Amino acid sequence: MKKNNMKKFSIIIPVHNMEKLIGRCLDSIFNQTFEDYEVIVVNDGSTDNTLEILKKYNIKLINQKYLGVSEARNNAIKKATGKYLIFLDSDDFLSKDLLCKLDKETNDNPDVIRYQVRKVYENGKKEEFNEESFSTTDGVDGFNKIVNYKFIDPIWCYAIKRKYYLKEKFSFKKNTLHEDFGIVPLIIIKAPKIKSISYIGYNYYQRNGSIMNNDNYKYTKRKVKDFYNHYKFLIKEIDKTDLNSKIFKSYISNSLIQKVTELKKDDYKAYLKKLKKDKVYDNILSNSIARKIKKIILRINPKLYFKGR
Repeated sequence: MKKNNMKKFSIIIPVHNMEKLIGRCLDSIFNQTFEDYEVIVVNDGSTDNTLEILKKYNIKLINQKYLGVSEARNNAIKKATGKYLIFLDSDDFLSKDLLCKLDKETNDNPDVIRYQVRKVYENGKKEEFNEESFSTTDGVDGFNKIVNYKFIDPIWCYAIKRKYYLKEKFSFKKNTLHEDFGIVPLIIIKAPKIKSISYIGYNYYQRNGSIMNNDNYKYTKRKVKDFYNHYKFLIKEIDKTDLNSKIFKSYISNSLIQKVTELKKDDYKAYLKKLKKDKVYDNILSNSIARKIKKIILRINPKLYFKGR
């Protein structure tokens, strides 16, 4: 495709059986105050009326059998032409000035731009998080700041330069849960230039029965297993670099230990042994008295520590 046909933003949306909410999601894009964008929607094997709704919009439509979010996003990225990639879940929606705000922040050509998130509940309640923005910096410094935010791993918190994404050969791991955890920390820390804006551009809809709210225990065990595999991948990848990764390793290790606490009885005990065998606890920072105490408690009983969090 000719360069002059390229858009500023490619907005990628995987969708599966979301007939009740996909309209709101798409309307939040087409009502933006900035118009230089393309919308790529992957209909991931929907069996309800989703496809008929999608046909009413001016979008790039990819139809595929049900393969999951990771494959949907990977396939959409192959079709993207925008300078920046933006990811949107089909039950969520954008704030109307997000693209305009992001466009103004691209003058210094950042590789990653972070924007902020608002939780929106079914009863209409909204919850916002006042995260401190920061100007353009390198990925290590950016990660060390973002690690203190409420939301760190979700891919939908970031606009990512497509050229950077492709150069680093990032990809969502197929057939896994918590796929964002397996890629986003690397996207942040490896970025040559990253910034964060205070604008709340993403509305994260909290609905009963969503993937993140599924409480089936077999599903929980799968989540932990996938999370552990993502952790091992992140460790392997960060060790290939010469970046200062102490805070990075502490964060992903802390996240893994916390995830393991969702398990019950024998499963929990088995994973505690794995954590010790793989020396996960060794990565937890202990450069203050409080952190030293935390590290000791985590080694003894992670559930005791996270119960009060």
